[in-house]
Amino acid sequence: MEGPSAPAIRRDPYEVLCVARDSTDQEIKSAYRKLALKYHPDKNASNPEASECFKEVAYSYSILSDPEKRRQYDTAGFEAVEDSMDMEIDLSNLGTVNTMFAALFSKLGVPIKTTISANVLEEALNGTVAVKLLPIGTSVSGKVDKQCAHFFGVTISDEQAEAGIVVRATSAAQSKFKLLYFEQEVNGGYGLALQEDSEKTGKVTSAGMYFLHFQVYRMDSTVNALAIAKDPDSAFFKRLEGLQPCEVSEIKAGTHIFAVYGDNFFKTASYTIEALCAKSFEDTTEKLKDIEAQIISKRNELRQFEAEYRKALARYQEVTNRYSQEKQSVDELLKQRDSIHASFTVTKTPNGVGVNLSNGSTSKVPGEAESPPEDGNSDGKDKPSKKKWFNLNLKGSDKKLG
Repeated sequence: MEGPSAPAIRRDPYEVLCVARDSTDQEIKSAYRKLALKYHPDKNASNPEASECFKEVAYSYSILSDPEKRRQYDTAGFEAVEDSMDMEIDLSNLGTVNTMFAALFSKLGVPIKTTISANVLEEALNGTVAVKLLPIGTSVSGKVDKQCAHFFGVTISDEQAEAGIVVRATSAAQSKFKLLYFEQEVNGGYGLALQEDSEKTGKVTSAGMYFLHFQVYRMDSTVNALAIAKDPDSAFFKRLEGLQPCEVSEIKAGTHIFAVYGDNFFKTASYTIEALCAKSFEDTTEKLKDIEAQIISKRNELRQFEAEYRKALARYQEVTNRYSQEKQSVDELLKQRDSIHASFTVTKTPNGVGVNLSNGSTSKVPGEAESPPEDGNSDGKDKPSKKKWFNLNLKGSDKKLG
């Protein structure tokens, strides 16, 4: 599985895509589509050089198509964007085993981005796809095979375009899919302009495009996963970093082409797609506008708070370490103090004659020095023994009493 990995010899992305440094997003997209179709592995199976060119084109586009990465590259070159590169895989190039591994990783919660099949893009560009009408205010349900797409035409009036349009797709089966938006090309075909990967929201997977005349955002879970994997402790602070601004915020009156692309690894994807006019959802539209502004404001607050948090955490770790050191120091001082206190005591020496004092000298215990030995000889000479009162012969006294 390979994504837009950096080629061995990296060239300027602007040079690779043959665009100027001040090119618009649309000019970059158009250049990428042409080169991607030209070098796509599906069309150049026996040409390894084309495969390398395709990787280089994909890598360059992954930088220039993202406003933040493009800004980072313009400021500091490749090094600034290397750590934030997303992983994308082309399922059409994967064998069964690799596809199984990709599916397993996805089940485990690893976000894996996939590219759109070149056949689908080429058929759309040639205008050879079947387009089904999707009137405003209606929905259509269906099942689409993996790496295939169902196309829908949504016709909107000037009034509806001014009010705003929402196109959403959901899957109660939690299928993986992409919601695509195509623009009309000069030759009559359709060129890919926008794509939204389905995300799990509650008990369904969903993707939506909101043309409401104000900036809306999509959540890119891959950005969050990469940031969290790099620094698990910062998971909370990175939750909103996956918010990416949607490139198009309004569309004009006319017929617009959308598609649901099957992105499951093996089976078909079930979906329901609907097109709505925001005029019928004025309150909801205002709530969305308000919540988007709040979330972006909160993201900025979190960035500032993260700096404060890390500073406080470093200080906390510093005082925690000092706490341990001070506790150990206090314990040691008290231990020494107890040891000194314990030195003020009478302790018999092994010969039982004296005691050890704290200064190391030995002394006799008072009262014990004047006591004579058990044999009554204090100086070692024999002395007449004296009978103790309890050894006196009291037999005569007993007789007198009798």
